[in-house]
Amino acid sequence: MSLPTDILAKAANQARGLAIDAVHKCSSGHLGLPLGAAELGAALFGSALVHCPDQPRWRGRDRFVLSAGHGSMFLYAWLHLSGYEVSREDLQSFRQLHSRTPGHPEFRETPGVESTTGPLGQGIANAVGMAVAGKMAAARFNTPEHPLFDYRVICLAGDGCMQEGVALEAMEFAAHQRLDNLILIYDANDVTLDAMADKTQSLNAAVRFKALGWDVQTIDGHDIEAAVKALKKARRTKTGKPQLIIAKTVIGKGIAEVEGTSKGHGEGGAKFAEAARARLGLPADELFYVSEDVRAYFDAQKKRATRAANKWQRGYKAWRAANPEKAAELDGSAKAPSAAQLLAAVPPFPADAKHGGTRAAGRDVLQPLAEQMPLLIGGSADLYGSTLNYIASSSDFEPAARSGRNIRFGIREHAMAAIANGIAYDGLFRPSVATFLVFADYSRPAMRLAALTKLPVVYIYTHDSIGVGEDGPTHQPVETVSALRLIPGFDVIRPGDAEEVVGAYAAALSREDGPTLIALSRQAVPLLNEIPAQVRREGVQRGGYVAVRETTPLTHILLATGSELHLAVAAARELGSGVRVVSMPSMERFERESPEYRESVLPSTCERRVAIEAGVTALWHRYVGPRGKVIGIDRFGLSAPGPVIFKELGITTEALVAAARDLA
Repeated sequence: MSLPTDILAKAANQARGLAIDAVHKCSSGHLGLPLGAAELGAALFGSALVHCPDQPRWRGRDRFVLSAGHGSMFLYAWLHLSGYEVSREDLQSFRQLHSRTPGHPEFRETPGVESTTGPLGQGIANAVGMAVAGKMAAARFNTPEHPLFDYRVICLAGDGCMQEGVALEAMEFAAHQRLDNLILIYDANDVTLDAMADKTQSLNAAVRFKALGWDVQTIDGHDIEAAVKALKKARRTKTGKPQLIIAKTVIGKGIAEVEGTSKGHGEGGAKFAEAARARLGLPADELFYVSEDVRAYFDAQKKRATRAANKWQRGYKAWRAANPEKAAELDGSAKAPSAAQLLAAVPPFPADAKHGGTRAAGRDVLQPLAEQMPLLIGGSADLYGSTLNYIASSSDFEPAARSGRNIRFGIREHAMAAIANGIAYDGLFRPSVATFLVFADYSRPAMRLAALTKLPVVYIYTHDSIGVGEDGPTHQPVETVSALRLIPGFDVIRPGDAEEVVGAYAAALSREDGPTLIALSRQAVPLLNEIPAQVRREGVQRGGYVAVRETTPLTHILLATGSELHLAVAAARELGSGVRVVSMPSMERFERESPEYRESVLPSTCERRVAIEAGVTALWHRYVGPRGKVIGIDRFGLSAPGPVIFKELGITTEALVAAARDLA
């Protein structure tokens, strides 16, 4: 069938009109990309994209990611035209309260939106993660008779995305991993928000990407036929390389007064809406206009898409019947095991187990849990030998072994976290990633988005305190744990010994409504056998629990977390039988408990409280109250052996005992 370029060109202009009307109505938004990339939208949603509006999460679909999320009206307009549940009224409610068309695309809020984008470059890395998931799925589940997973991940990005460092990290990784199921469309309009792009960039994108290891095509982004041809060529590639299409476009095309300039980027052109609509051939008396012939074309496209999806579903049903074991494994992605199931999978540590850092315990705990969760994926930023999170029963994920469960991300902490988000958005595999805790600052933007979008990513971040020792203050994350605790919806768990590590992993891997960071120590900590193993494991699920209970009337409460827990236990022995020790591995989980439970752990009648953590003190004051004290480190660390630093900075049992006695 020949490409109906006339109707697609008309659709492109009407998509421009939808964007102009939406932005003009709310006096907010970005018109540059929706207008400049309209023909690219027509090529994608009108021809080249494999998708199904009636089945937005159909596993066989292509994934489309708008990395340049400020251009959200591009996506909303084309979802509307394609027949997704994005109505004319939704477009009219652009950027309004509780709208299905928020200011930037938001996962779960709008059918057809694959990831939350807006912070530039994140969408590129998310798309790389989806491409990784596609390769893993094909390796695990495809059979010669049923190649279920053969989709493409298509990402549209602009100059701003390409300038962000996270994008380069992700693009290097994609090339090295030979992700030929990834197609990146670069909307090259040579404009950024403040000025023409030549004020801030002078690279040759084609040369750069070829050097990285990508295939590159350059097209006129306003030529629909050329765009469809380029997309088909990228889909059929046999080179084993990710694909870049550089689409030369005019920003804000259709609003003559601002097109091709930085003024076309935002909503500035909306004041020329009436003249622009006339030039685009849109009726003056009907806003949010779509003609009957464009509607009819996309209605027919939707029917064809539904037939293709239903055909895939029939193949999927036959695959399930022929491959019951693979089907059962695939079904396991639908719901995480419960915490109880995960706890039961890890035998108790022997009472005489050699004391090691909680990172070493994490290594031992991870292995049986990886057997329980065959779709759990691990990754590390060039630190497997230190983070100890390698899944021993599997191999590396690489071009020659796509079923490997261990991803070597290289020194790319930001992209690692953003790629993990992409894997989580895809929804089939459960990603976990690792580096040193101090480098959470490199991955934090992606962590924040994981929390915002409730992605169940697990971060296994080690070397969690001044216990790092001789590496010095650059590597001692005194403020990092508290900073991460401030992210809404983000759980931080800092376990105090091996059994609490079991509880931490069970809590993190059973959580389905958001991300969790497990902060683990390098230095050795004792196994706290005076606390029953089950109490430690189950206590972590609740965030805080009574680790050592007083045996005479309560006089003091000592609160501690992580590698400082054993200091509190030792201090309680010295202080006497009226002292309670509360382990607080996760403030966030504790705060989700009922007021009654929190009161049972921290009774308000006892005001003599001391908290200790080898980090900044601010967040602990809510638990110690006005009469209590916090022992911590409100400064950067030191370069010296770990035990020396703990003593020098006052993170000791002796200091805890003295502080408690001062409250008597």
